[in-house]
Amino acid sequence: MIATMLALFVAGYLFIALEHKTGINKSAVALLMCGALWSVFSLEYPTAMPGLTQTTVGDEILQHLGSTCEILVFLIGAMTIVDLIDFHGGFEFITRRITARRKVRLLWLVAAIAFFLSALLDNMTTTIVMVMLLRRLVPGAGERMLYASVIVIAANAGGAWSPVGDVTTIMLWMKGNVSATKLIASLFLPCLVSLALPVWLVSRRLRGAFPAAGAADEGESSQPAYISDGESRAILFLGCGLLVAVPVFRSVTNLPPYMGMILALGIMWVFTELMYRRKRNIEESIKCRVSKVLKHIDMSTILFFLGILMAVAALESAGILTDFARGLDQRLHNVYAIDTLIGLLSSVVDNVPLVAAAMGMYPVADAAAAAAGADPAFAAMFVQDGAFWHLLAYCAGVGGSLLIIGSAAGVVAMGLEKIDFGWYLKRIAFLALLGYLAGIGVFLLEKLVLGI
Repeated sequence: MIATMLALFVAGYLFIALEHKTGINKSAVALLMCGALWSVFSLEYPTAMPGLTQTTVGDEILQHLGSTCEILVFLIGAMTIVDLIDFHGGFEFITRRITARRKVRLLWLVAAIAFFLSALLDNMTTTIVMVMLLRRLVPGAGERMLYASVIVIAANAGGAWSPVGDVTTIMLWMKGNVSATKLIASLFLPCLVSLALPVWLVSRRLRGAFPAAGAADEGESSQPAYISDGESRAILFLGCGLLVAVPVFRSVTNLPPYMGMILALGIMWVFTELMYRRKRNIEESIKCRVSKVLKHIDMSTILFFLGILMAVAALESAGILTDFARGLDQRLHNVYAIDTLIGLLSSVVDNVPLVAAAMGMYPVADAAAAAAGADPAFAAMFVQDGAFWHLLAYCAGVGGSLLIIGSAAGVVAMGLEKIDFGWYLKRIAFLALLGYLAGIGVFLLEKLVLGI
């Protein structure tokens, strides 16, 4: 049965990776894979594992579904807040204030904004906002592709050090593998280095400045005419402030992070409802209320996460991930090598199932049990905020920049600016790899010298 489940998982993975070739939505494949794996597990494993019954299989599904839905509720709340800011033109407050025309200065400025913006927003939204900005500032398609590629690197690096910056860090944080403060302290500098090195290398190719006026299409404003600049800014600052406050809420109340996100969404909902109460002369159909924004949530992405996380959970329940982890320990027995390998794989394969699989292979270790184990130094890597979990967050996030198809940010930039796979591979991939390896070096230096 192990061979059957592995074959189903690998086949599903291939269809997900080749979505642009097959034309089959990856969410449909993930759901199909999830149902098939749990069906095989339910039908065959009671005979292969004598202690397992249909009742315990149902309990396994319910347990995994509960933890998966925590992540999905968190994501739905975060996506709604981000979309609410976007629909009210909040991000234009940022983009309107970028007036740099010198090419090198603009490159560093765009990279820095994307780096910090993606720590609050998902890397896909960050990429969309920043690429729209580029279309107003960078006239040439060739140079714009170069800037867009840097934005991809910045968005992935920025999301890796924040507990709410990427789906994988959200998963690690909500499961208790990492804490918010220690994740930031451990990964901020490595992520910054992984961005700074490629940006510096790219900047050496640029000379001069862009024309001050008439160089690029200004585009239409996304801010509705009935929303004032003050209201747009208020929604931006309130939404971003609430996203930042979610980790604080978690540390103060000890409640699960999704409760903080639910509270944040509730505050945003009440604020916008009170704002629209004063706009009685505006037609109801054009108002961007939360109830309307919710209809635009990308449910396809939510269902993809549901399917892929539950599919990985089936492998975990069957003991396949535990056996695979044992094999890695015997052959490598080095958490840094394992994480580095996962990062390289994330340039080809979606990082969500990779991180989910790693979490299934290596559960969070108890500090006392780790100290008393046969190899306490190795076991200590897997306690909460252990080196394995921090480096996993870094490698899975930053590793997605090694190829243009390795992350949602890369795929979005590829579509918006028509970046060719071969062009990125030839001009950017090696620079991203240098940054990736440099960041790992900084991480190791922190651990060895500073003990962070």
